[in-house]
Amino acid sequence: MRRPRPLRLLLSCLTVTALSGGLVALGGGDALATSPQPSMPSHVAAPYFEAWTGESPAALAAESGNKYLTLAFLQTEAPGSCTAYWNGDTTQPVSKATFGSDIRTIQARGGNVIPSFGGYSADTTGTELADSCTSVDAIAKVYESLVTTYGVTRIDLDIEADSINNTTGVDRRNKAIAQVQRWAERTGHEVQFSYTLPTTTTGLAPSGVALLRNAVDNGARVDVVNIMTFDYWDGATHDMAADTETAATGLYDQLAALYPKKSPAKLWGMVGVTEMPGIDDYGPEETFTPQDAVKVRNWATAKGIDTLSFWALQRDNGGCVGTAGANSCSGVAQDTWYFSHTFAPFTNGGGRA
Repeated sequence: MRRPRPLRLLLSCLTVTALSGGLVALGGGDALATSPQPSMPSHVAAPYFEAWTGESPAALAAESGNKYLTLAFLQTEAPGSCTAYWNGDTTQPVSKATFGSDIRTIQARGGNVIPSFGGYSADTTGTELADSCTSVDAIAKVYESLVTTYGVTRIDLDIEADSINNTTGVDRRNKAIAQVQRWAERTGHEVQFSYTLPTTTTGLAPSGVALLRNAVDNGARVDVVNIMTFDYWDGATHDMAADTETAATGLYDQLAALYPKKSPAKLWGMVGVTEMPGIDDYGPEETFTPQDAVKVRNWATAKGIDTLSFWALQRDNGGCVGTAGANSCSGVAQDTWYFSHTFAPFTNGGGRA
């Protein structure tokens, strides 16, 4: 996600709970689940959870009424490394000691989490995994370790800023995705991959299309293309709900060109949208209102898209009316968890008003 301040600055300002001091080998991790986890729903609401705040994702999922969360972010400690940590923090490795209890609790309630790699900070500091690590095999092993350690069935890749233009990183990442998919087929695991990408109001920029074209060329199956329908930074005043629809329609047309054999239903079923509730980083001209949330949910249900999300769960309250781009509140008047309660019924295609 496009954040106005680097993640490392946020970490210096926030108290982060150190959940584990041990490291985990790239190839594994202790599996939490004793049986395979169910597939992701074909229509799922999964807001992002800011994993650096020290809060419990299971507790906030219960409070907000969310069954599914996207946990952000995983990145390397420094450029050149092939080891991923939550928040790039070496005390938070991919291990059942880090978020394991929370993930198991969410799974026991019938939901799951989607670990997310990258984000603006990693994508601008060379610490996004495939930018940092030059070994396709090592990148693939990290992705596999998320599946075997936590019992997850989808991995999200938030690629923007410098990373989306790093053609060697793009190619390594897509080769690793294809390798993990072959591993999953051999071993009986299930894993989907979503790409979270910046968008214009009419669809992906050429860099996003090129990333997906490279995935096709590498035989990497992209299950969901999740566009960030906020932070346009184009100087215009936006109707955020209407612009979500035009951006997603543009994406649909781009996907149709990349995947000409897919039916319209399957193409819409590859689409995801992520909103930023309230006032985004740009300012009041880009304000996603509670009324917009209802419009977008109804549109998403009618179109049959795959994923409806927002950045981020900790912002889902009205504690800072008039503030743009806050980390812990939306900047608009709202009931606490309004956006969660509005989007959550989308899971499995429900909730049309």
